[in-house]
This record gives sequence, structure tokens and C-alpha cells, in this order.
Amino acid sequence: MSFLGFGPSVDVSIAVNDEQDKRTAEVKDHKDRKSYCPIYYDGENVTGQVSVRVKDGKKVTHDGIRVEFIGTIELFHDKTNHHDFLALSQDLAGAGDLRSSQTFDFNFKNVEKAYESYHGINVNLKYLIRVTLSRRMNDAVGEKELYVHSHRMPPEINDVIKMEVGIEDCLHIEFEYSKSKYHLKDVIVGKIFFLLVRIKIKHMELSIIKRESTGSGHNQYNESDTITKYEIMDGAPVRGETIPIRLFLGGFELTPTFRDVNKKFSVRYYLNLVLIDEENRRYFKQQEITIYRDEELS
Repeated sequence: MSFLGFGPSVDVSIAVNDEQDKRTAEVKDHKDRKSYCPIYYDGENVTGQVSVRVKDGKKVTHDGIRVEFIGTIELFHDKTNHHDFLALSQDLAGAGDLRSSQTFDFNFKNVEKAYESYHGINVNLKYLIRVTLSRRMNDAVGEKELYVHSHRMPPEINDVIKMEVGIEDCLHIEFEYSKSKYHLKDVIVGKIFFLLVRIKIKHMELSIIKRESTGSGHNQYNESDTITKYEIMDGAPVRGETIPIRLFLGGFELTPTFRDVNKKFSVRYYLNLVLIDEENRRYFKQQEITIYRDEELS
């Protein structure tokens, strides 16, 4: 339940039906404070109640009460501009006076929720239930956030990734990952094969990098975040040696891959293989992977 104070005379609360039975998603605000939002899916009804409580029996005059279901994208570098991609509304009450507490039902049927919720570094994509009690001097507005998950069918084609890293006459490595698309609880399985080693390698690691892009052109912002670093070798390899890779994704805070969401932002993931020699020179190779949410596992 969301509890909202509308000045000295009115309190409003928003509750969605069956909230206690729904799975929840943890959401952190910019001050790292946690809250938990009920999870919804594309096409699912959004129903509930808005309760208006009049304090101390005082009369409250208003110009109408309205509830909206809104999908919005907030770009942090453009705080004055929220981009709404979904806006549904229902009138709960016409203009009049409130003299006692009242409860109003709302029902948004079969709502198309085109995108998954996302809270990122420079962008948020949110779904909100917004209640507006219109008044002559100023409107009173309260909100409750819902979290949307989007399932995707497992890809029919999921090719093996094979790549090479080389420095002429010094180093030649082949590496292979069993596939290029992974669900959120998947395991990255692969191997690295050393064909030629004439430099002294002391360390090798595999990292997962999330890259968030917002805006476009001169107003494009790119942020990279290293999700994890996984040491796959400590010490010098020899020619012909094979190093296995097995990295479990379930323990990390990952989202699905998002590409050009509403032409506002993208979130992509990369596997970054890094070799460090004894003189601390770094050699690396990046490969993009796709992450998706599997209905049976999320």
C-alpha cells in the first residue's frame, strides 16, 4: 500500500489487488534506499483501490479525482523532460465536496506494457499509478510504482562464439563460448586455447561489463559498469594449454539486454577477456552477448 499525505485535510492511499500474492522487485533510489514493487507482466490487468480519508471531518472541495496508469522514461541529464510512452486514465469522481472517507475502485484491463522496467545510472523506465485530486489552488498528486517484467522466447539460433587474440610472432590465443545468448540464471561455459605464447603472461581474467547508452548525437551519454571480474588463470600458460571457463550468472544483478528502447536508451552486455603480462601490459578482447528473461526461470 502507498500512503500519501495531501496537505493538512486529506490522506490518500493506493492499493493494488492481490499485492500480497505477487512477486516483488527491489528498487533503489538515488540515495540507495530500498523499496519493493509488485511485479506485473504485459497484458495483465492493473486493478485496485484508491482510498481518500478526510481528516477531522473537515469538508474538502475538489474539482475531480482521477487515476492514471503511466509508463515513463526519465533521463537524468534532462530532468525537465519525462517521456511518457503510456498514459491511461479513469475518472473516479466528479467535482464536489468530500465530507467523509471514500474508496474508489480502478481497473485498467489488458494493459500493453511494451517495455521492461529499468533503474539505471542515467535513466529510469517506470510504471506508475498516479492519483490526482484537482483543486482550485493546486492539485494534490500521489504515486505508486509497479515493476514490469518482459519475457522473451528462448532464441532458436544461439551460435557458438569463436574468436582469436593475437600479437604477431608473440601471442596467439583462440577462445570459445558455447553460445551468444544467455538467460538471467544461465552459465557461461567456454575455453581458451593457447596456440603460441612468447610473452610472459602472469594473469588472465574474464569480466562482464554492462554498457548503458542514453540520448543521441552530441547529447549521448555512455556509462560502463563492471558487473564482475572472474580470474581464470594465475601464472604463465604454455603452448597447447587449454583453460576452461564456467561463470554462473544467477548471482549477479543483471537485466535483460535492451536495444534502443523507445529511441531513448540501450543496455548491452559484453564479455571482456583480459591478459596481463609481467610488465603489466594488458591485452583484451570484448564480445557482446545477449541476456534475456526466461519465463520458466525468472
